[in-house]
Amino acid sequence: MKKLLSVVLVMLLAVGMTGCGSSSNGKTELLIGVSPDYPPYESYNNKKEMVGFDIDMTKELVKIMNKNGGNYSYKFKALSFDAISSSITSDQVDLGISGFTYHKEWKNILWSHAYNTSEQIALVKGDSTFSKVSDLEGKKIGAQLGATGVDAAKSVKGATVTTVKDAKILVETLKSGGLDSVVLDGAVAENYAKNAGLKMIDEPLIKEENMIITKKGNDKLMKDVNKAVDEFVKSDKYNELKTKWGC
Repeated sequence: MKKLLSVVLVMLLAVGMTGCGSSSNGKTELLIGVSPDYPPYESYNNKKEMVGFDIDMTKELVKIMNKNGGNYSYKFKALSFDAISSSITSDQVDLGISGFTYHKEWKNILWSHAYNTSEQIALVKGDSTFSKVSDLEGKKIGAQLGATGVDAAKSVKGATVTTVKDAKILVETLKSGGLDSVVLDGAVAENYAKNAGLKMIDEPLIKEENMIITKKGNDKLMKDVNKAVDEFVKSDKYNELKTKWGC
């Protein structure tokens, strides 16, 4: 019985490990890691459907990749933001598309050409007297674990920085008074400011670019992605989606 259980366990683990780049109906299925707590890049709507700029962009990129000779299909996998990079390097997902910006410390990651520019912006409560970054010196600032917002928050003199996996929890903690400010990507901060009664400090802490990630060694896949990104950002569809999602 122990031997049988061991065999079953190995089989289950093998199934769990072979989802990446698997072939489905003759197509190479890409498993794409996203963090759906980050509107307007990706989030769930009221119907529990995943929506956002990155979601729509992925559909367009795969269309372009296939038009250019590829044979890809795709499936999204919801993960916490900080778990996507480790899922990439452990072959649990093929691509990470979640408003990523370059981390020089990520040695086993390939970075695509940039598909958008962004900023790290501080959010405060709607009735806060804070109006500039220097007002946040020595204050309690929250940022999303694994995001460049952590470095941005730490750049504020004397700030006590708290990291949390879920951006929604950061925002709720800010609203309840547990934090003085939260640092998020500019488009995400603007979305929460509009929908959560918060306001942005217009002075950006960091300016950066958004990229797609894959594991180092996936050169053919990244070549196809880069070619598609380059074509996409020159298209009318790109401008249409940026207007649609406010990115």
